[in-house]
Amino acid sequence: MVARMHHSASPRKGRTGRPRSVETDHAILRATRAALVDLGWGRLTMSDVAARAGVAKTTLYRRWANKNELVVDAVAVLFDELELPDRGCLQSDIEGVVLQFGALLARPETKTALMAVVAESTTDEALRERIRSAIVDRQKRLVVLGRERAQQRGELPPDDTGPEGEMAAAQAVGLIFDVIAGAIVHRTLVTAEPVDPAWAHQFSTVLLAGLRGLS
Repeated sequence: MVARMHHSASPRKGRTGRPRSVETDHAILRATRAALVDLGWGRLTMSDVAARAGVAKTTLYRRWANKNELVVDAVAVLFDELELPDRGCLQSDIEGVVLQFGALLARPETKTALMAVVAESTTDEALRERIRSAIVDRQKRLVVLGRERAQQRGELPPDDTGPEGEMAAAQAVGLIFDVIAGAIVHRTLVTAEPVDPAWAHQFSTVLLAGLRGLS
């Protein structure tokens, strides 16, 4: 079985000194998202974020090495709000998280921040890797949980044991995440169509058919 992904925010490690303030972290991340909406990626600076958050610029640099790290973490905490509801069957569970995801991407701060970091990452490999670890890998936890729950209900077959089974499970998790995230991001950010209950039901029906074929 694929191990659960760690999903707690951890901007910078190895620091010593006074304990981190969770309230300060949240204020900085909120200020970062607000600055992105107002200024865009190119004009956003660490100084501007510090002023909006009411902290010294050195406070930011104790937590984040640069703007890239800060912006990705400001986006990542929004996606940590996503939860997989337990509605009694896999299709309903999928519909629940799809609707949450769509609502999250419809928020101006999420939309602006995500589009900004994705656009910038096309020419920045380090930023792309941080997006992968801080957002994509963390949110695969939802797919892991969904598969485990469906397997316990007998809706999906159990994974094979041993290294090959673990590899196959990891590949399935990655593929399912790509399909869900890709479809919702395209619908909300590219075509600007709503992710409503009717669409969520149609999408989950198609996804389930694919899952059965994959199994």
